[in-house]
Parts: sequence; C-alpha cells; structure tokens
Amino acid sequence: MQRLTRDQMAARVAKDIPEGAVVNLGIGLPTLVGNHLPADREILLHSENGLLGMGSAPPKGEEDGDLINAGKQPVTIKAGGSYFHHADSFAMMRGGHLDYCVLGAFQVSERGDLANWHTGAPGAIPAVGGAMDLAIGAKQVFVMMEHQTKQGESKVVAECTYPLTGIGCVTRIYTDLATIDVTPDGLVARDLVDGLSFDELQRLTGVPLKQAVAA
Repeated sequence: MQRLTRDQMAARVAKDIPEGAVVNLGIGLPTLVGNHLPADREILLHSENGLLGMGSAPPKGEEDGDLINAGKQPVTIKAGGSYFHHADSFAMMRGGHLDYCVLGAFQVSERGDLANWHTGAPGAIPAVGGAMDLAIGAKQVFVMMEHQTKQGESKVVAECTYPLTGIGCVTRIYTDLATIDVTPDGLVARDLVDGLSFDELQRLTGVPLKQAVAA
C-alpha cells in the first residue's frame, strides 16, 4: 500500500487553505505546509514567536540566524511582513484572529478532541508551547499526522488516552492515508490514497468512518 510522503501530505493541506487566510503552522510536520502554498494565493503565515507574513524555508546557505519560526527552523519573510513581541502574538491567537492553524498530533478522537503535547510516558518532557491557545483560538483546526503509530495503532481513536490539548476543536484530519472530516454526524473519510479501499482504511482506523459522497 502506497502512503503519502510528508511533502505530499503538506501539499494536500495547502490545497485547502483559501485566499486571504491568516494561518499558524505548528512545529514538526505542519511547518512543511508553508513550502506548498499556491503562489497565486495571498496567505499570511503567523508564528507564535512573533512573525506575520512568514515565507517558505530559505535556500540552503541563505539562512538568517535571527529569522526562525516557533520550531527554531530558518524561514523567510515576505514583503510587508512584520515582527512583534510574542505576547502580542499570543493575543492574536487568543483573540480569535487566526483563520486556521495546522497542528501535529499524537491522537485525535472521533469527536475532534486533540492530544498533541504529552504522551504521559515517564520521563517525557511536556512541550505544550502555544498548542492550547491555538486549539481554542483558531477558527478552524487542521491536524496533520501519520495515520498509525510505529506499533501500527491508529492515531484516530474513540477516546484520547493522552493528556488533552483541546476538546472538540479539530475540524479536519490529514494523514498519510486519507483526509477525514470531523462532523457532528461522525468522521467522514475522503481523498483516500491510490490503491486503498474504504474497507481497508476502516480496518486500519478502528473507529467508525463514513465514506464521503462523491460530488
């Protein structure tokens, strides 16, 4: 079975971000989305360390050590972009000024609960950052993650067993196998990878899915 690469996942997320949106990209996988945003759309990328108008990753050798995202990765800034104190950045997040955020996750429940900051494992270092503020502050929360753990367990679950980041906050899940909408009527799967049947996706997921009706 062919799975999407990380860049293919990022391109799939980027496809759904509309013109004029203000978007925060979480650390890890979501940072790749900035490299795949359509050039003909004006989209403002926000970073909680105090950037608005962030661009894609710079070419190798052209990194600016003072210009990084929240994950400490080098980025560029577009014409008209701005810098500000991280307290002002968090005020933007908490004030409902972000249209979308894209976050990684350890688990997402069938109700859209999100667990992405701590596994609860002994010795694990909690790293919530701005995830809780983003989960409740953004108008829509997209999650980008591998469908299964390295042990083959589904990350889409009936109930999150890890500490929660937000309750009922996730609107759409992007994995290396499919795109899944979180709706009041349950999880709706669409855009399955080539060669993957709905029945096989259901088997790998382990919680009830509905198949999207073709337009």
